[in-house]
Amino acid sequence: MASAREMRLRIRSVKNISQVTRALEAVSASKVRKSMAAVSATRAYATKAWQVLTHIAQQPGRANLHPLLTRRLQVNRTLAVVISGDRGLAGAYNTNVIRFATQKFNRYETPVRYIAIGRKGRDMLIRRCKEVIAEFSNLPAAPSFADVSAIGRMAVDEFLKGDVDEVSLVYTKFINMGKQEAIVKRLLPLEMEAGSERVEDYEHKHLTAAYIYEPAEREILDEIIPRFTALQVYQAILESLASEHAARMVAMRNATDNAIELVASLQLAYTTARQQSITNDLLDIAGGAEALTRALAQTYRVGAAHRIGGENG
Repeated sequence: MASAREMRLRIRSVKNISQVTRALEAVSASKVRKSMAAVSATRAYATKAWQVLTHIAQQPGRANLHPLLTRRLQVNRTLAVVISGDRGLAGAYNTNVIRFATQKFNRYETPVRYIAIGRKGRDMLIRRCKEVIAEFSNLPAAPSFADVSAIGRMAVDEFLKGDVDEVSLVYTKFINMGKQEAIVKRLLPLEMEAGSERVEDYEHKHLTAAYIYEPAEREILDEIIPRFTALQVYQAILESLASEHAARMVAMRNATDNAIELVASLQLAYTTARQQSITNDLLDIAGGAEALTRALAQTYRVGAAHRIGGENG
């Protein structure tokens, strides 16, 4: 059994760790609220852009409106944009999204290329020998649309050049503080069929408004579709950030609870060891006192015998 001093040092170390995990939990809780506020702030623009796109796509000759709206007859290569985190200490958040992506695209018969957003995802994909053509890491804690627009532009360029025939987006959807779900949705070609929702919480199922376009529809599409594609990536990143912070908050809360339980267990073990040490000391003292009493009694008996012998002599 460890000594009392070693156990005191271990208790102090666990208490220090619990203070760190409690602080990380509080920071993650604050960041979750900020991330969800950022998602809500983009919805007004995303909803209006979606209305315009849907209205244009319902016009005759949809397939010829824009190449980003045209489904290709044969898919020879797929591009997957996978969003993960730059840091750990978030439970199974990073592992879940990469496992989901690899299981999803391992079933594809065509080659799959990857754009990794987040250092953890990049490292996991490379360890699995996947073709990572680009990686974006060290994004700001609260990224703006300008910080991530290059990712959308790169996906659009790969599609327009014909290097890939389909672009999918893999990220973690924030459901609530205790549940986050890895999902995949098609990013390009932009899906405009009825019933498909390309913007989360899109409330306008049936459009009744009439639009007059200035300039022409093609010029509007050339501007809106790449922006809308980048906006989907931006919203997915915000959802993933909220999910990461929520997962980290839960993981740190569990770590704090485990640390508290461990400290209580160590305190009990320390008290038991201390009591045992005190008991052993008392037993040693009692044993020493008993031995001393016996020695004094023996000395007294020997001395008395000598005195009696001297008197008889």
